[in-house]
Amino acid sequence: MAVNDEGNLRGMSAQLAVRTARLQAGDASLGWKMGFGAPAAMHKLGIQFPLLGFLSRSAVLPSGASVALESFARAAAEPEIAVHMGANLDAGADEQTARAAIAGLGPAIELADLSFPPDDVERILAGNIYQRHVILGPMDTGRAGARLDGLSVRLLQDGSTVGETSDVEANTGRIVDLIRGTADRLAVLDLKLRAGEVVIAGSTIPPLFVDRACTVSFKLDPFAAITVHFTAGNQLRP
Repeated sequence: MAVNDEGNLRGMSAQLAVRTARLQAGDASLGWKMGFGAPAAMHKLGIQFPLLGFLSRSAVLPSGASVALESFARAAAEPEIAVHMGANLDAGADEQTARAAIAGLGPAIELADLSFPPDDVERILAGNIYQRHVILGPMDTGRAGARLDGLSVRLLQDGSTVGETSDVEANTGRIVDLIRGTADRLAVLDLKLRAGEVVIAGSTIPPLFVDRACTVSFKLDPFAAITVHFTAGNQLRP
């Protein structure tokens, strides 16, 4: 699906109306998120580029936070790479320019709620691609320009590994291309990818669907692990 397809644009229009309302109510922009970027997911949805959603400051949780499993229809934890922008990036940027705009990388866990089947692009976009929360680890400026050498992924549930990879772009596509594509798509919507924003680049391995109280940890080696606790209660606790 191209960025100017009617369904895509209707979905993004609905999504951005929600974003605008949140910002007007006092929330602040954090950045953007990519979704459904795995090859099989793109094929199923008939899209050529991952879907784009927004991140707001109110969605951020600290590592070690607790969330109530009962507050999700179907909870998913996604281990992602967070791309921290150090400069604005315009549409049509080449790879060198895009790399120069990336100030560093870090780990992230996105918490999503698959509250309806993921089979309608317009509805997925209007619902901000199921986004609920995001946990960000520290940024490493030594990985400016999207340097990925030496990175590997391990996702753990209650200390047991449930997924891992040493090819951190296999499930998402090239990170620098995702950043360039994000800038292009924002330009169509009269927006810009800006310095200080964070882009989470999609799940590096298939998401973990959580159906019981547990602790989920993401180790983006050599970064320290970040964690989230799913509880059987009905309260969110920092």
